[in-house]
Amino acid sequence: MPETILRASHLGITFGGLKAVHNFEIDIKEGELVGLIGPNGAGKTTVFNLFTGVYKPTEGTFYLGKQLMNGKKTHEIVAAGIARTFQNIRLFKKMTVMENVLIAFTKDIRYGLPGSILRTAAFWKEEADIRDKAMDLLSVFNLQDKADWNAGNLPYGQQRKLEIARALATNAKMLLLDEPAAGMNPTETAELLACINTIRRKFNISILLIEHDMSLVMNICERIVVIDYGEIIAQGLPEEISHDPKVIAAYLGE
Repeated sequence: MPETILRASHLGITFGGLKAVHNFEIDIKEGELVGLIGPNGAGKTTVFNLFTGVYKPTEGTFYLGKQLMNGKKTHEIVAAGIARTFQNIRLFKKMTVMENVLIAFTKDIRYGLPGSILRTAAFWKEEADIRDKAMDLLSVFNLQDKADWNAGNLPYGQQRKLEIARALATNAKMLLLDEPAAGMNPTETAELLACINTIRRKFNISILLIEHDMSLVMNICERIVVIDYGEIIAQGLPEEISHDPKVIAAYLGE
């Protein structure tokens, strides 16, 4: 049986008297792609913020593998193996495409401050190794020829791909994609779908996907979890979700 990568039990957060997320439960296996859908304001991004340490849960627990993640800071969660992208692209737009990926490798650097000042042999070897790894990642997204471009000069769809490449550079076990197809045209969306399938095969990474493009969700997700008003109202296979009366009433419409 595949290993459980991410598990949440009775997870939730309350802001004042408002339960933004309540009793959220999910179990994601190694290499699995799960969709998280629901109306605007349903609590989807809040779930991502709980999983990445932006918010601290006020109820429940969540684990990465066997490691309890409650209370950990964002950088600790990234180091443990959870990475994410955002609804609004957050690249370092005045840095190059290569530099945007290189910066994600900083947690793995071993040469230390003295090595960086003295430019030791270990420094140059590790820098070369990291650049090779970054170029390999860019090649997955067909961005290798634009490695020296400023990230802000990339077309919108390629900026989305670069953000995913940077997340993968953290050596993540669990990737959270927050509306990756937002603002894309049909051609860019089709390319994104192909890229997601490629990275799943290449890295065997688990993915939790928030997306409003139902064609993308139904075509790529193995399971779907639906939330409304911060609580799960349905979960199951795409075919089951598309015909669920509660999901139709709350989100999909007639």
